[in-house]
Amino acid sequence: MIHDKKTLVRNSLGGVVGNILEWYDFAVFGYLAPIITLQFFPDDTALTGLIKTYGIFATGYLMRPLGGILFGYIGDKMGRKKALLISIFMMAIPTMLIGVLPTHQQIGFYAALLLILLRMIQGLSVGGELIGSVSFMFEIASQKRKGFLGSLTLSSAIGGLLLGSAVVTFLEFLLGADTMNTWGWRIPFLAGVVILFIGLWLREGMDESPEFLKTEPKKDEKSLYHHVKNEKMRILQLSAIISLTTISSYIMFVWMPTYLSTIIKHPLAHALSINTISMVILLITIPFAGHLSDIFGRKKIMIIATVAMLVLVWPLFVWLQVNSLWAVLGSQVVFALIIGFLQGPMPSLMAEMFPVRVRYTSIGIGYNFSVALLGGTAPVMATWLIEVTKNPFAPTWYIIFFSVVSLVALVFYTPHNGERNV
Repeated sequence: MIHDKKTLVRNSLGGVVGNILEWYDFAVFGYLAPIITLQFFPDDTALTGLIKTYGIFATGYLMRPLGGILFGYIGDKMGRKKALLISIFMMAIPTMLIGVLPTHQQIGFYAALLLILLRMIQGLSVGGELIGSVSFMFEIASQKRKGFLGSLTLSSAIGGLLLGSAVVTFLEFLLGADTMNTWGWRIPFLAGVVILFIGLWLREGMDESPEFLKTEPKKDEKSLYHHVKNEKMRILQLSAIISLTTISSYIMFVWMPTYLSTIIKHPLAHALSINTISMVILLITIPFAGHLSDIFGRKKIMIIATVAMLVLVWPLFVWLQVNSLWAVLGSQVVFALIIGFLQGPMPSLMAEMFPVRVRYTSIGIGYNFSVALLGGTAPVMATWLIEVTKNPFAPTWYIIFFSVVSLVALVFYTPHNGERNV
């Protein structure tokens, strides 16, 4: 725990800045998916090309478990600060390179191949970013503020989503559709360099986690693998708990603009604007829910939100089909509130499941397994379900199933109390 307020603020900013960059990039890729499809898969039909583009989006996520293991090892053996410095640097380089990548028209098949390679490198680094931020923020907070301070890791991620949405919306307004389709789509990726320099500056000035320094591994201690192996059931439980949060977040805030603008019966011209408004609601809700979790408990808040999603997801998708801007906006706002109450307590709940010595690695494996399997594939799964069933409500079945999975795992959740004899 860090007591000095000025030091706490500086360390907190350094802890969350990488999440802004991570989600800025993934948001931009998701929002520009239709344009990227034209640039890299010009010969496909619109929906088939979109599925391929989201497939590349998912490819980066398949590297995340490996990244979680790699950066988990660095974070648990060498320190949170070192892992976070490496991850933000590795994450930013592929973002900027996508901005100068040749297209299919210029180098043919190799354009898509290079795009896949960059997403894989990026996914490796991203696998260590959020989990490092969660571990670090939880460990520098006082006991009464861990829920709130931990929630800033996800609200900063939503800040990145919001920034990505705002940048794309502004550029579309400023440049127009034709310019965005030719070269304007590159600008949001190149702009990631600004966040990189700010992030490196902040993280160079960070202090190491006090809790990590107290439990820094000794040379004669058993291997990290030995300790993590004893946590395998909790790691599986963590993956199940966050499964709903994972798929609902990616469907509602990455895939939804495409759904609203190209798939529903009455496409909306202002899908990105609606998404931006709902993300503002989410940005406010997450720290509020994190604060409530400090008062009422993480488990209780997340169970209530999970039940709300289970009950309301179908009628909210019905609203999305109504040819009304206000109906769609209302649906998105309710989704944002529910997901905010899922996400607010989640970082601290994850951190409380594991002892300090294996926290980074254990969260990295459990969280990234869920995100790689469910989050990165959520847009392509949602699109594929609609394509196969010809039913615009098909994604709700996916969300309902994982609402049940998450609810069962939450019912059996208990926090880890102190170090174990392992």
